[in-house]
Amino acid sequence: MDIAHDRAGFYICWGCLVWVPSIYTSPGMYLVKQPVNLGLQLSLYILVAGLLCIYINYDCDRQRQEFRRTNGKCTVWGKTPSKIVAAYTTTSGEKKTSLLLTSGWWGLARHFHYVPEILAAFFWSVPALFNHFIPYFYVIFLIILLLDRAKRDDDRCKAKYGKYWKLYCEKVPYRVIPGIY
Repeated sequence: MDIAHDRAGFYICWGCLVWVPSIYTSPGMYLVKQPVNLGLQLSLYILVAGLLCIYINYDCDRQRQEFRRTNGKCTVWGKTPSKIVAAYTTTSGEKKTSLLLTSGWWGLARHFHYVPEILAAFFWSVPALFNHFIPYFYVIFLIILLLDRAKRDDDRCKAKYGKYWKLYCEKVPYRVIPGIY
C-alpha cells in the first residue's frame, strides 16, 4: 500500500532507509545493553509464538493471492470461499470488477493480517521483559501505523467500491481485531 498509494517519495524512502532499520531493531539493541536470561523453555515458547504469528501473516497473504490468482476458484480452509463481486469505475472511466474475499482469515476482519504482524513485533520485543518501555516502542509505533493504515485503506475502498464496500463491511464487520475493532 505504501508504494501503490503514497508513492516512493521522501517519507517512504527515508522510512525504509532510516526509520525501519533503527526502530525495528531497537528491541535487539536494548537487549545488547541490558541482557536478560530467559531460560531455554521460555525462549522456545517466545520463538514458537513469534514463528506462528509470522506463518499466520504469510498465510493471510497466501489466501488472498491464491483467491485472486484463481479468480475465486480455489478452497479456503478446505471450503469454497465466500466472496463479493464488486463493480467499480476507474479514474479513466473504465468499468471493472474485483472479487472481495469474505472467508478464511479475511472473513475474521477486513485487515486481520495486521494482528499477527503486531503480535510478531510483540514477541520480538518481549525477551526484554517489562523493565522498560523502550523495547516496546516498536510495537506501539506499529500498532499506530497499522491501525491508521487500516482506516485509510477502508476509506479508499469505500470510495472505490461504494455500495459493494458497504456490503463487504456488513459481511466482515470488524476492521482489524475480530469481535473488538
